[in-house]
Amino acid sequence: MNFLVDAQLPPALAQWISARGHPATHVFDIALVKAPDADVWEHARRQNAIVISKDEDFVDRWLLDQDPVALIWIRRGNLWPDTLKRLEQGERLIELRE
Repeated sequence: MNFLVDAQLPPALAQWISARGHPATHVFDIALVKAPDADVWEHARRQNAIVISKDEDFVDRWLLDQDPVALIWIRRGNLWPDTLKRLEQGERLIELRE
């Protein structure tokens, strides 16, 4: 699994994910930190990456896309182990919230 961490989340999250054996990049590291959501989305599509974001706009984009990229929508604290398990089971939209 390859992850792309969006701008509202810290670059340290990408480092943390990578340290646990999953390739992860933060948008800051690839000059997309100020890019429009569409550019981030298309980069994720080209890289076959799972977007991790707190931005609700990505959920709207996911709902409207005919073949959306996988998305982790973070709405609460650290639930990473459960999230990985759900992705491995084939879920394509994961909402993390209270």
